[in-house]
Amino acid sequence: MAETRIVVRNISDTARWAAVFRANETKRPDAIFRDPFAARLAGTLGVDIANTLPEGNSHAWAWVARTYLFDQFIEREIGSGADMVINLAAGLDARPYRMQLPAALQWIEIDLPEILDYKETVLAGEMTSCRLERLRVDLSDAGDRKAVFTELAARARNILVLTEGLIIYLDSKEVISFAQDLAVHAPFRRWILDLHSPGLLRLMQRTAGTQLSQVGAQFKFAPSEGPAFFEPHGWKASDVQGLLKTAARFKRPPLGLRLLSLWPENKGPQGSRPWSGVCLLSRTA
Repeated sequence: MAETRIVVRNISDTARWAAVFRANETKRPDAIFRDPFAARLAGTLGVDIANTLPEGNSHAWAWVARTYLFDQFIEREIGSGADMVINLAAGLDARPYRMQLPAALQWIEIDLPEILDYKETVLAGEMTSCRLERLRVDLSDAGDRKAVFTELAARARNILVLTEGLIIYLDSKEVISFAQDLAVHAPFRRWILDLHSPGLLRLMQRTAGTQLSQVGAQFKFAPSEGPAFFEPHGWKASDVQGLLKTAARFKRPPLGLRLLSLWPENKGPQGSRPWSGVCLLSRTA
């Protein structure tokens, strides 16, 4: 435990952890996506985090499936006319570099200064396929968050919001506030997020979550209502894809979990059943 506390310094370091799994997937001859920047972004610290957190490497299939599903939803929404993508808590995501995106697309990354400064240093000299802009904003500050949402809403007509790996670290009140702040602006039309069941949250809290909580990165949010949690706050699920079923299509999980993936999937409330997925939400008004 002492070693883990030294390795994981803050919540931003979880971005390096995630980059490890993108890097490992990229090495596979049958990779379902390729991120040639992930290994550099993860660095030795990312590898150390994956190797020292309890079960830090055990669920690589879920991270890979999450990345794949976000990619698929993003491509679909851009194909349907999204003219701006806002990546909240963007971390070390490299999609503007690794995906073929329209040159006119506005891609906005928002995160804390330290993690964005690090990414800029690592990716210095690399070319993006779209118009990339980085904003250094503390999204936990409601006033700053609302101000930047208002400014960005005036710059596009059809905005897609991403919160990949973010809302699990928020409590219910904070998620509601986020949802309502986004729903205020009509151009914010779609929102992609990952969601966990209460049963899975409890398992995560007992493994890697034990150490992450010591650096202020507690796993918190897993609504019993499932995607329906967002309906009173301006958003309704348009599409929900489970991580296990997605990963099983590409033979990523261990065999036992692949067999489990054959069961019918309930995409609503999950209760104690371990489940996670990626949700595409649409504004309700």
